[in-house]
Amino acid sequence: MRKRSVTVLAVAAAFVGVLATAPTASAEANPAGCPKQYFCAYSGEGESGRLLLKTAGNWSGNIPGVKSFFNNGVKFAGADHVQASWNYNGSSWGNCFHYNPGPGEYKADFDSITLTKVVWRGEC
Repeated sequence: MRKRSVTVLAVAAAFVGVLATAPTASAEANPAGCPKQYFCAYSGEGESGRLLLKTAGNWSGNIPGVKSFFNNGVKFAGADHVQASWNYNGSSWGNCFHYNPGPGEYKADFDSITLTKVVWRGEC
């Protein structure tokens, strides 16, 4: 009986060791030119092409030709999500994006939009 208890404890300890070393959800790698704490927009899909905007604060203006963007913000209560606004085919659009790695959307690809506004905010 004692030998069996030792075996059960050894198996349990090994299982706990596996759990302790299991990887946690990790952030996606920083896109080119977009370090942590920034929201960035690109001329190509999948955060490729030219970096068109890199901002750590609120921004407004008009940047045509945006095909992707990425919220590489960090956890910060009340200011880690981004409300992005853009124009596409004559209509105004917008959405809230979580910071990388989510949960939820933290990046987007488009045909080609005109980015008009970025506002840092709390939860979506």
